[in-house]
Amino acid sequence: MTNKITLKVQKLPHCFELPKYQTSGAAAMDLYAAIESSITLKPLERALVPTGIKIELPENYEAQVRPRSGLAIKSGISLSNCVGTIDEDYRGEVCVGLINFSNEEFTIHRGDRIAQMLIAPVTKAQISVVEELSQTTRQEGGFGSTGIK
Repeated sequence: MTNKITLKVQKLPHCFELPKYQTSGAAAMDLYAAIESSITLKPLERALVPTGIKIELPENYEAQVRPRSGLAIKSGISLSNCVGTIDEDYRGEVCVGLINFSNEEFTIHRGDRIAQMLIAPVTKAQISVVEELSQTTRQEGGFGSTGIK
């Protein structure tokens, strides 16, 4: 059973297309470049790309902006902040910070699908200061401490 909520979207004049789920089983909806002219990213160059929309999330929800896997693996295009969080009280235009990790230039055109947006519930933590934490098998073993296989 799918949990359905309403996402309010304000379409700005330069919007190309509203966010859209590409299949019935998609967890995230695609975001589109709402640019007047193409943007070419050189290797390691970043750009903030507008989507032409503003959103109003329900209380206790966030929007997670994530890279599109096809762009990332085929072209080396990802998000400059890995995963972006849009808080429920943000009312500005949704923009996507893209970075070109490849060795070749990459051009973004108006209407290109540039990222995906997942709507997720938020759990807020209450901080409890303690003198010590519970014991585990791993303890302070960090990066790579559990091995590869």
